[in-house]
Amino acid sequence: MPLEWEQVNVDAADAAALGRWWAEALGWVVVNDSADEYEIRPEKDRLPGLLFVPVPEGKTVKNRLHLDFRPDDRDAEVARLLTLGARHADVGQTGQEPWVTLADPEGNEFCVLGPRHS
Repeated sequence: MPLEWEQVNVDAADAAALGRWWAEALGWVVVNDSADEYEIRPEKDRLPGLLFVPVPEGKTVKNRLHLDFRPDDRDAEVARLLTLGARHADVGQTGQEPWVTLADPEGNEFCVLGPRHS
């Protein structure tokens, strides 16, 4: 029996606000905006999605799982995400990596990768 990847769950202090931020950052659509969860997907019927759920506790340590994105232009994308409210994150990088580590408005780390080498 094969598994289908449905979504990644993201704990959030404000699930709707964080979900809206990621929808704008990724250009995705909202498929569920209820009081107990906020879900976005690349398209209405396309998986996987991101499901934001409210939790009472705040984020306290580095994520054990994070998302990596590879845009056409890393620096332009980093600038765009910073304008939307992301911030640079320090997770112990050396400064020589071909990626930039950012955090969303609630502190969840993610990486914006450089060009793929052939």
